[in-house]
Amino acid sequence: MSRPALFLRHAFVAALFAITASAAQAQEVVAAVAANFAAAMTRIEPAFEQVSGHQLTVVLGSSGKFVAQIQQGAPFDVLLSADAERPALLAQSGLGVPASRFTYAIGQLALWSPDPDRFGADGATYLRTGGFRHLVIANPAVAPYGAVAQQTLEKLGLWSVVQDKIVRGEDIGQAYAMTASGAAEAGFVALSQVLAGGKPGSTWQVPQELYPPLKQDAILITRARDNPAAKALLDYLKSPPARAVIAELGYRLP
Repeated sequence: MSRPALFLRHAFVAALFAITASAAQAQEVVAAVAANFAAAMTRIEPAFEQVSGHQLTVVLGSSGKFVAQIQQGAPFDVLLSADAERPALLAQSGLGVPASRFTYAIGQLALWSPDPDRFGADGATYLRTGGFRHLVIANPAVAPYGAVAQQTLEKLGLWSVVQDKIVRGEDIGQAYAMTASGAAEAGFVALSQVLAGGKPGSTWQVPQELYPPLKQDAILITRARDNPAAKALLDYLKSPPARAVIAELGYRLP
């Protein structure tokens, strides 16, 4: 065999070995992601896969239900919660890796209606006048955005007043969908959903003094402590490209 042909053969074998080794190293990470972060993950997922070579599977839902499922052995590798309390609970119980926990975003609550004439910049006045039949919130028992919506109404002295008008969504994703469909005149949603949806309608960004900061924490689930794809995802969420997406969608950065 000629020397050029031998060189090409060796180069081909080396390239094939590199491709095979890369495929062997590529792994999958299954992330349980709070529904408010859906739009961000739509952008982050392909970028992460391209940079890391790993495969990301995203499951959306409420933070409370995810924790219950993890406690029952659900095969999640990473939790991106809508609060800090539930990842802390997993860390304390041994189901999450304590050193991996960090705040990836700080959420913003908004009162929203797809009707641009529904209310002005002062959503509190709209709520106090009670000129609506239904008001959507996410279930406060399992959805952090629902919990802060309840706290906002309590701070305004309206929680007991509007009880017969409240419609609960299972999570903030369902709360947004119900409001967008016209099932209620207005609803408490994540500001990120309004920005991602491209339909500002009537939007009141709830003042921070009406509810505690929505620190959204991520944590590595203990079962995945040796999964490089899971660790890579958490690292990517701290990267400038991911943080740019998070900020663009209305979250405050930690």
